[in-house]
Amino acid sequence: MPDHTCPTCGGTLDAHHRNVRFTLPDPVLDLPDQERSPDVWMSHDTPVESVMMQVKDVGCFIRVLLPIHLEDGDKLTYGVWLGVPDEKLHEAFAVWWGDPDVYRNLRLDGLLANTIQPWGLLGTPVIATVLDPDQTPYCTESPDHLMTRILHDTWPHDEAAAHLPDR
Repeated sequence: MPDHTCPTCGGTLDAHHRNVRFTLPDPVLDLPDQERSPDVWMSHDTPVESVMMQVKDVGCFIRVLLPIHLEDGDKLTYGVWLGVPDEKLHEAFAVWWGDPDVYRNLRLDGLLANTIQPWGLLGTPVIATVLDPDQTPYCTESPDHLMTRILHDTWPHDEAAAHLPDR
């Protein structure tokens, strides 16, 4: 019987290529009715499916991918929300499901709208770009030193993934 335990961190091997999708932006979690408020617009029926969200008096959000490179070539990818200006939400909506060549040029400048443990990062400025026209934009750069390290450095499993629940 094969061993399904990582010799480095002791966790399960399927934890090494994890995709973690935040359901809501943190500011929306603080609302009494969260996404059920009549003042919430979502691109799809549920927040899990949605890639865009607008909440009156809170802000506009677009889902992006935040890759964390782990030791031994493994990767942890977060589906996070990026807070963006109203006009950027409208621009993204106009190109998201259209011509892939136009979508490919989408650049999103915003603030991370989820807390990512163990670093925090809520409110950190980040730029997301389209790396593959069949996928959600990826966080690719940031003026923030820590976020730049997170995007470009390789992290130990026990530091980057220890807080994640078992599957």
